[in-house]
Amino acid sequence: MAELKTTQIVGNPHLEGKYIAEMDMWPLEDPALNRLYPFYDNMKQSRWTTTKCKKCGYISYPPGVACPNCWSDELEWIDLPRTAKVVGMTETLAGAPTGFDSPLIIAWLGFDKAHPLKHLLVRIINCQAGQLKIGDEVKFVTFEVPAHPMDVKKESKTCERVYYAFEPIKK
Repeated sequence: MAELKTTQIVGNPHLEGKYIAEMDMWPLEDPALNRLYPFYDNMKQSRWTTTKCKKCGYISYPPGVACPNCWSDELEWIDLPRTAKVVGMTETLAGAPTGFDSPLIIAWLGFDKAHPLKHLLVRIINCQAGQLKIGDEVKFVTFEVPAHPMDVKKESKTCERVYYAFEPIKK
């Protein structure tokens, strides 16, 4: 008879340590489970990156494994500029989805004309309700998300994860 083993499950803190994969809103970041793992590895170094096609020069965001312009898979990772201006925004003061604290601030960002992105809808963190205004400048930041127990090659391991948001630039 097999011995019963116990393990600590790391997961969403709002679920009292229980991990429910269907409720996990964050991507798997391990190379064995995600072909875009360099995007997450770069975020762990506080870099915001995407892919650029070596054949036609097309810059796509979010990053991909093939160029959406010419379908080449010859891509390179490039750094993106890290600042933007708030064009529009919304604040959820009550009733934020599980895993998000209130206020949940989402902003429509506008980037400099030289930036490969023109706009991006993104979460704003480290900001109090009523603090963010249209026209404010924000910057790219990374933050840790709950670790995820994963089965990789018949082995279970807990993978540390990060994700990105933007925060107001303090004046």
